[in-house]
Amino acid sequence: MLNWSSCPAVERDPERLGGVWVFRDTRIPVAALFENLEDGVQISQFVDWFSGVTIAQVRAVLEHAAKSSTLSQGA
Repeated sequence: MLNWSSCPAVERDPERLGGVWVFRDTRIPVAALFENLEDGVQISQFVDWFSGVTIAQVRAVLEHAAKSSTLSQGA
């Protein structure tokens, strides 16, 4: 499980959606991005389908995930 606390594109509030990580200023779980990408959805489609999520947020989340993955593999 990734530590999202240092990713500025996401936030977590225990009062919202049970405290799951969501894209900042939305109710869209970060997990929804990865589920959709696994299903073959393009980033542009995801942004169209999930109002409030920006391309910049998606890029930041993907970059954070890639960096976190690289760091954990090096450990």
